[in-house]
Amino acid sequence: MGERTPHCDPNIRAACIGLAANHGRGHVVRAVLEGVAFSLRDTFTIFQEIEVPVKTIRLGGGGARSPLWRQIQTDIYGQQVDTVEAEEGAAYGAAILAGVGAKAWPSVDAACGAIVRVAGSTTPNTADSVVMEKAYAVYRRIYPAMKSILN
Repeated sequence: MGERTPHCDPNIRAACIGLAANHGRGHVVRAVLEGVAFSLRDTFTIFQEIEVPVKTIRLGGGGARSPLWRQIQTDIYGQQVDTVEAEEGAAYGAAILAGVGAKAWPSVDAACGAIVRVAGSTTPNTADSVVMEKAYAVYRRIYPAMKSILN
């Protein structure tokens, strides 16, 4: 289906880089999770480039129930992530926006401050974050290489 952020390229395709005969299903699943987290990290890179500070990272929805998924993201981001209590992220966010629109709160920030609750936090594993930082540097080189091959 392509990529949306930061490349906005509907024609790019996924690739397994470094796959070997000794890799099994678990390795491929983890590689997909890491790839998704690397893509999400690209968003934080954009925020850095335009000088928008990211002070807190919050996870929600069904995927946030997975300790492995939370840890992978935490290690790739290199900073703590908080898990919110509400599991229906999209519906909850829509309800918050509706509440702001109905003047229940003066702003989205005020609404979130009033009703969004953190259920827990996950901290990065320092050694794994170092490994993920190196892997992210490789990941950042893959898109331009893939684009040059596919075009």
